Amino acid sequence: MRSYRLPLATALASLPFLSPAALATCLDFGAHGQLPATTNQAAVTLLCNRAFATAFSGASRDPVWSAEHLTEEDVEAATAMPGRATFHADTRLPAGLRSELDDYKRSGWSRGHMVPSGDAPDRLSREETFGLSDIVPQDAEMNSGLWDQLERAVRDLAVRDGEIYVVTGPAFKGDRGSIGPDHVRVPSSIWKAIYDPSEHTSVVVVCKNMAHSGCAEVNFAALQRVSGVDPFPAIAEAEKNRTLRLPGWATGRGR
Repeated sequence: MRSYRLPLATALASLPFLSPAALATCLDFGAHGQLPATTNQAAVTLLCNRAFATAFSGASRDPVWSAEHLTEEDVEAATAMPGRATFHADTRLPAGLRSELDDYKRSGWSRGHMVPSGDAPDRLSREETFGLSDIVPQDAEMNSGLWDQLERAVRDLAVRDGEIYVVTGPAFKGDRGSIGPDHVRVPSSIWKAIYDPSEHTSVVVVCKNMAHSGCAEVNFAALQRVSGVDPFPAIAEAEKNRTLRLPGWATGRGR
């Protein structure tokens, strides 16, 4: 199976208005300086933001993954900053290869963040999480319920241990259809992978994209088979097999 990685040269070609220093900083969002490895994706674009990086698929009009290096200081700053931002199309992507606000109108699906706005440490970073390049069609009940609880448990872990690496993305098992004029593909499930460098432990949690959703822990091989993503290609297999326990989180039931 061919592995397609997103090297700095690819990012330079896709985002010429960013400096090489800014693009090098983008690699810091990956554990050990390496961003997720993506398989079977013919056309993905790397988008470097202030607090996270995203690989976006022009074929599905969804992010393939969004990666962040979340610290205790980030969470404290985000918690102290009130307010939300406005959803918007990401105009760094060509009009024919991105999702638009109209795609979600009367679709029956909520706009689900991959990197949650509650992780954003400053105002500009929060605005970037509301770009549709960080958004997938998500069941509204799941979004405000079990998924929100998972996001809170991840932030609690960052506060407890000081820093973690988080990668979030959709999975498509079977055809759930698409929404809008741009045919934004609807995920069957949404996953979050977490690596804790202080404990050398990791975990992958997958939640079904449906009302009354349930979540399950899966191994990295299973995640890669379903999503085509290895979220932490630079960490050792032993660390991938040493299970991380999220504070206050019971898999499948939340907090």
